[in-house]
Amino acid sequence: MNESDQQHIAERVAAPGHGVGASLRRKEDARFLRGEGQYVGDLRLPGMLEVAFVRSPVAHGRLLAVHKPAGAEHRVFTMDDLRGVQPIRANTTLPGFKPSEQWPLARGKVRQAGEPIAMCVAATRAEAEDLAAEVVVDIEDLPAVVDMLAARDAPPALVHDEWGDNVFLHTHVKDDLAAVKARAAVVVRRQLRTARQSMAPMEGRGVVCQWDTRLEQLVMHSAAQMPHINRAGLSECLGLDQASIRVVSPDVGGGFGYKGILLPEEVCLGWLALQLKRPVRWLEDRREQLVANTNCREHHYDITLYADASGRLLAIDCDATVDSGAYSSYPFAACLEAAQVGSILPGPYVMDAFQCRTWSVATNKPPILPYRGVARTGVCFALEVMLDLVAREAGVPPEQVRLASLVPPEAMPYDNITGKHFDSGDYPQALRRALAALDVDRWRERQRAGEPDGRRIGLGHSIYCEQAAHGTSVYSGWGIPMVPGHEGCNARLTPDGRLELRLGAHSHGQSLETTMAQVAHSTLGIDEADVRLVHGDTALSPYSTGTWGSRCAVMSGGAVATACKTLAQRVLAIGAALLAVPADGLRLGDGAVTDPASGQRLTLAEVAHAWYRQPQRLPAGLDPAGLEVAAGYKARRDTGTFSYAAHACVVAVDTELGTVEILDYVVCEDGGVLLNPMVVDGQILGGLAQGIGTALYEEMPYDAEGQPLASTLADYLLPGATELPPVRIEHLETPSPYTEFGQKGVGEGGAIAPPAAIVNAINDALAPLGAELLECPASPRRVLQALARARRARAGVAA
Repeated sequence: MNESDQQHIAERVAAPGHGVGASLRRKEDARFLRGEGQYVGDLRLPGMLEVAFVRSPVAHGRLLAVHKPAGAEHRVFTMDDLRGVQPIRANTTLPGFKPSEQWPLARGKVRQAGEPIAMCVAATRAEAEDLAAEVVVDIEDLPAVVDMLAARDAPPALVHDEWGDNVFLHTHVKDDLAAVKARAAVVVRRQLRTARQSMAPMEGRGVVCQWDTRLEQLVMHSAAQMPHINRAGLSECLGLDQASIRVVSPDVGGGFGYKGILLPEEVCLGWLALQLKRPVRWLEDRREQLVANTNCREHHYDITLYADASGRLLAIDCDATVDSGAYSSYPFAACLEAAQVGSILPGPYVMDAFQCRTWSVATNKPPILPYRGVARTGVCFALEVMLDLVAREAGVPPEQVRLASLVPPEAMPYDNITGKHFDSGDYPQALRRALAALDVDRWRERQRAGEPDGRRIGLGHSIYCEQAAHGTSVYSGWGIPMVPGHEGCNARLTPDGRLELRLGAHSHGQSLETTMAQVAHSTLGIDEADVRLVHGDTALSPYSTGTWGSRCAVMSGGAVATACKTLAQRVLAIGAALLAVPADGLRLGDGAVTDPASGQRLTLAEVAHAWYRQPQRLPAGLDPAGLEVAAGYKARRDTGTFSYAAHACVVAVDTELGTVEILDYVVCEDGGVLLNPMVVDGQILGGLAQGIGTALYEEMPYDAEGQPLASTLADYLLPGATELPPVRIEHLETPSPYTEFGQKGVGEGGAIAPPAAIVNAINDALAPLGAELLECPASPRRVLQALARARRARAGVAA
């Protein structure tokens, strides 16, 4: 952000407590607190029918026959009935990638428990479910492919017969480690694993489809993060041109990546609406969400770190495997997580050499999706836990290892060993501030003294960086069905001086109705209360790849600022004509155009009224586009912003029960210039809750037959308010040199660091006992198993 940009912002902020940088209370909250949110489940359309799905009871088998109930054949549909419908394909152009075809309803084989086989329609959901229960399915069981390492190396079966193996994609980042190995004083190798998770937004997926006979258009209401991308995918599957499809995403009760894909159920209901010419609805229940739909996070790392005697990191050598499930989900593709590991595993560290091999493996489980934090949570867990083990081996404090290897602030901007371009930051300062806020010395003293109840105190920390808002230059290399370009904003002053902003991104917790109004205030001088945001509708909003990748603050914020700057120029020109003064001397702010020299003043409402209702007052030569602007935005460099944070925590471990309590937690975060610090704190806290779930609670286990073992929230544990510790958040604000205000994307960061920090704290507590935990969640069972292994090792008994 250059000086002229900064001056522009300063001139437009009319009062403290407003605009960019203010902790303005969320505009959205009023309607949500009154219960006036509008979700897919709230839609009630005349003549609407309900849909339930018959789902596969087995993880892997050949589909031999589907027997429809007698007399109800016209209300039960299989893939054979969906003539002309194409499978969902999410391919990439990366060399060696093997494509999958996901039929909206199973054809030939079923590849996961819960895969939809038939669609049943009735007047009510209960009747549709009763009808589904009468459908008989003949399946010839096949061996289930469950463990990703066995699937890769010695598979019991092939998920996709035509592949010849179970690997979507194998990548190799090569380097010569010989010189590093020769001089490394410390070498640590371990295998680490993160459990599979089921994304659990408060609201599941939901779809309502109808055929608009007047517009000859399929209208789909869906709880979706990326309406325009869903429309493109529907077009491909249904054979309709995109102008014949309208996707509306109303209020959405949490996304986190789970609502960022094209669903088989969406394709099915779109086809059904076309056939019946009646509205149809499917609402995902919690059991469907847990057992049938997409998962996340299941990673395995065989990783070696090389360091010098002081603990400075010299090199990483890693084999990383990701369980990608049965299909490649549209539009991100199955290889997104594993292939990213090969580029982001070095994190914020300087090193001499890096080598990494990755495998995206197909199994008989639901497809994997980029959950909040994407691959970074697993990468941070693997690297940061290993750095603590390096510190233990070298006999130095864990912070010394990190401070010796973090990218120094004077090196910014910095291109790391895999070519990631870090835009700005002071990583060592973030770590120092987090540890100072935690008061490490005080906790170490308490640790040495011991707890009266016998629990063991442990301290842990971790640090990460998050590439966000990356654009064309990054994603074009992937060749996936979605490559972001310029982000659009349509801005319009209404005849009474209010501002309408139309965005292609979708707000489902990002607070865009508030933060985009703050951007408008800082660039147009309008009161935030007079700004209305329109989004989530392909008929009303400019094209966008949607909300993902922590991109809204940067991309949508930049688009709104660009549009409002153009609108401000036009407002000043009209104001100058009405006041009969030169435009150069006018000031725009506080919702008005002011001439400081004469004291004359026109409100935005008066300017807009003149343009729309009294054009006879205006001279020729004004911009005929008037008070409506369509603008596009790209960051000056679109390789992404790099936000980061250091997390530090204290835990108490009960070695008899295996339970872990978080006693204290500190975050020192750098998101560049914060559009709204209160909103950023909310994003961090929400992500932190999910990160604690990853660290201690959430796990979607499968048995040897590929059956999910957590089918209710009684089995799938989510952290609640009582599981969250008191959290203190500190901010650095290192502006990005490439974005409109210097802001960075921060939406996912809170979920990235907690597993590593918490497991490091557990290992710190258990280190005197010789126990070591290398897997999360760190459930009581796993803690007790680690202690038992340590006891056997001390006794000289083989594990």
